[in-house]
Amino acid sequence: MAFSIADVIKQQVSAAAGGVQIPANLQNQVLGGLSDSILGSLKKTATSKGGINIITDLLTGKTSATQSPVTSLAGSLFTNNILKNLNLGSVLNKSLLALIPTVLGGVTKLFKDQNGDGKVDINDVIIALGGSIGGSGLLGGLLGGIFGKK
Repeated sequence: MAFSIADVIKQQVSAAAGGVQIPANLQNQVLGGLSDSILGSLKKTATSKGGINIITDLLTGKTSATQSPVTSLAGSLFTNNILKNLNLGSVLNKSLLALIPTVLGGVTKLFKDQNGDGKVDINDVIIALGGSIGGSGLLGGLLGGIFGKK
């Protein structure tokens, strides 16, 4: 069964944020903003020069989530679009920003050698994410347009 990247990210955000004390009245806005920032970072990276390789390196573990440009961009998006408007304080802001590599690390754990060739590569990512670039699966929704598939 195919699933969307937004669903996977939301699940990972919810799991990672369990120990962070977010004000109840802002929880949906903060967690939604965190999810949207991570998804936005993946989309912007996917459409940039060399972006597919950056995402592949992240998803296959070649680049750690803490070192990935995807994480850095997600942090910038989250800061600019959410944190600067909420006045949560520097301690909570740092705690929330620290969730981004945790979430992306959780997403990468979904991948393994799916096609039995002994390595994790983009083909395994495609299989794990719904089976086709152009399909409605996780990667299909993210990368389908890049490869001209609908």
